[in-house]
Amino acid sequence: MTIFDYLAGMAAVTAGGVAAVSGFGVGSILTPVLSIRLGTQLAVAAVSLPHLVATFVRFWMLRRDVNRRVLIGFGIMSAAGGLCGALLQSVVSSVALTYIFAGLLIFAGLSSITGYSKRMRFGRVVAWVAGTISGVLGGLAGNQGGIRSAALLGFSLERRAFVATATAIGLFVDCARVPVYLATSTPGLIDNWKLIALCTAGALAGTFLGTSGLKRIPEEAFSRVVGALIFGLGVWMLIKGTLNIS
Repeated sequence: MTIFDYLAGMAAVTAGGVAAVSGFGVGSILTPVLSIRLGTQLAVAAVSLPHLVATFVRFWMLRRDVNRRVLIGFGIMSAAGGLCGALLQSVVSSVALTYIFAGLLIFAGLSSITGYSKRMRFGRVVAWVAGTISGVLGGLAGNQGGIRSAALLGFSLERRAFVATATAIGLFVDCARVPVYLATSTPGLIDNWKLIALCTAGALAGTFLGTSGLKRIPEEAFSRVVGALIFGLGVWMLIKGTLNIS
């Protein structure tokens, strides 16, 4: 194993643990790491596989806590948006998109940290719009989890229901976009199967560790923890966009 393999494995464990607490993290953390070796487009496709496996396992562990009302409205539109984003992923590449994405995450993170998000309540129409946008962004950039979790904060779900519902929606999105990636990136995925398998194992290990730690987070502090993670992702995306320009 190379130094990069160890780095990718540790990133995968971290990503799985963060996702188990916040409902996002596998794509957000792993995609930038794998893009160092694979390039952004192939990295998005490669990460979708450990993301799918870890998301399914997390869903199975938390399946009884899923909020079905939010899942049906938000989740279906998120999956549809994810499919559209995946189809456009090979032809759309925009630094402006990165900045918009980063700005939304920073705003959502600050809103949650300060408590402002608790005053937001999403109705059915807003839920469908938010679901569609998060899905499209996920298909384009492989980072739909952050904006999805930010949108879900407006539904005031308790912590296990929040993570379980975010996970179930993520599974919808994965089922919609992974077949597209398999069809368009099969040679590259086969060439890097060992790295993908390593990241899958790491993400699974992090999922089990993170799920056991979720119950230790006080309910009143949960939204602020998620907000801090969303804010951090937004800052990272902003820095990444700036570096790409330079």
